[in-house]
Amino acid sequence: MAQEKTPEIEECLERLLQYAKAQPAEEVPILEATGKVLAEEVIAQISVPPYPKSAMDGYAVCAADLAGADRERPVQFAVKGKLMAGDYEEISYEKNTAVRVMTGAFIPEGYDAVIRQEDTDYGEDTVTIYTDTKPYMNYCKMGEDIQAEQPLLSAHTRLTPLHIGLLAEVGIEKVKVYKPLRAAILCTGSELMNVGQPLQPGKIYNNISYILSSAIRREGLEVSAMQICEDEIDILSQKLQKALECSDLVITTGGVSVGQKDLIPEVLQKLGADILFRRANIQPGTPTTGSVKDGKIILSLSGNPYAATVNFEIYFWSLAAKMMGHESFDTRKRTAVLQTPYPKKNHARRFLRAYYENGEVTLPSPVHASSVISNLTQCNCYIDLEKGREVRVGDEVCVRMIKGQ
Repeated sequence: MAQEKTPEIEECLERLLQYAKAQPAEEVPILEATGKVLAEEVIAQISVPPYPKSAMDGYAVCAADLAGADRERPVQFAVKGKLMAGDYEEISYEKNTAVRVMTGAFIPEGYDAVIRQEDTDYGEDTVTIYTDTKPYMNYCKMGEDIQAEQPLLSAHTRLTPLHIGLLAEVGIEKVKVYKPLRAAILCTGSELMNVGQPLQPGKIYNNISYILSSAIRREGLEVSAMQICEDEIDILSQKLQKALECSDLVITTGGVSVGQKDLIPEVLQKLGADILFRRANIQPGTPTTGSVKDGKIILSLSGNPYAATVNFEIYFWSLAAKMMGHESFDTRKRTAVLQTPYPKKNHARRFLRAYYENGEVTLPSPVHASSVISNLTQCNCYIDLEKGREVRVGDEVCVRMIKGQ
């Protein structure tokens, strides 16, 4: 019987994406909405500015009354009143009159321009004006920035501080956004210990959950649980079930290979999860497994730190982009020119830690072991190298940027 061909990571991702559901919406105060994604279109209910206002300190006038005025032929107008920013008074227009206004002040109807005070004698009861003007000079029309009933922000906008300012400008206090994706992280392995405990012989500190959790939280998403679990079927089954109940997506690390204590496949079967794939054409992380239980995705990664990190980047951010309704959560791909020799010919598609800058990519370290992550601090991308390809300095290669880099 022919062995099933190992799928490409793109095919594995497509299988997962079929189960990636959009997050439900919730209404939140706008100061809590930064970085979140709008779940509906926002319509402005008021105009901005909501009234015609002065763009500077000076005198509101009717431009037609100043025709021909200059330093040799100044005009003198009666001043009918004074309005500061925040004042409101309906002053009826009369020909050859002015209203003293400060920056931001309401401009009464009939006055269609503002003469800056430097072009006057600063008069109080009467003012001498030394220049003419055109209609709407130094004058902000009502709705000049935003018109009432116009679409302000479209659905699926990821809100920035400037967007929050726009919402505040039209008086919107709350908006509907997609709830942040909640991911639970369950790291398996009887050798793992939590940070803060004295390190025991034969044990290691659990660093993978800190890498993944920090990456998730940095993007405004949530980590609903972060646990380690010894290699025991029943305990692992219970913890995985609880992780499913408190999250939208579960990430496990370790236990996906073929060793005696690689129990994730058995646990998934015990829980009744549907296996979507059990391996992919990639090094490191070939045994990465994707499954779904009760409509929720379980992404089971290798226990090797680098393998887990690479495959997390490949799968998680595309899932987050679909579930959050915004492509900015996904990672970016680029083409770059290789600047460092890499003489090895790989037997599988391989992801190499690298550094990208200005269209060029280098390999900061010759060490590519899956158990090593310290040199990742010198990297901002992975080179996606095809199976069997030999590359030389000057060759073009595909790179995937590390999220947040």
